Amino acid sequence: MSEQDTSATLTLDALGIAYQRRIYDYDPSAGKLGVAAATALGLAPDHVLKTLMVQIDGRPACVVLPADRELDFVRVATAFGGRKAKMLSRQDAEQRTGYRIGGVSPFGQRSVVPTAFEQSAMDGPPVVINGGDRGLLLELAPQDALLATGGMIADLVKPPG
Repeated sequence: MSEQDTSATLTLDALGIAYQRRIYDYDPSAGKLGVAAATALGLAPDHVLKTLMVQIDGRPACVVLPADRELDFVRVATAFGGRKAKMLSRQDAEQRTGYRIGGVSPFGQRSVVPTAFEQSAMDGPPVVINGGDRGLLLELAPQDALLATGGMIADLVKPPG
């Protein structure tokens, strides 16, 4: 990973949003990429947010949640006012966002889609979110992440346990 700009960093720069780059050695063989990124940076997994692309009643959407949590598809569908949610295929996610899996960012995607952030991640310290390339995370204030995406906050994850 280099320090080159990505669509995500260019989008944040254009909006005047401050962020800090967090670069790590990306491991494509890691089972849970977000948790592996958190470990590589010495951060708690709930501080690093993963970006997933989903379909709500056939329409694409973006969800951002702590790396150590799992989506609750019923809650995701409800958050977007739909009936059924499922993951977008890898190919569709990469084509729609312009990013490769492992580097998908909610910022600067090729196509603008509705975005929701898990509520438990958005009321604390700065969050760390993928910056548009494998091995690049961006640390920024939760409210700035919302501003940059026009996103909403919702309950998206399965309860712990």
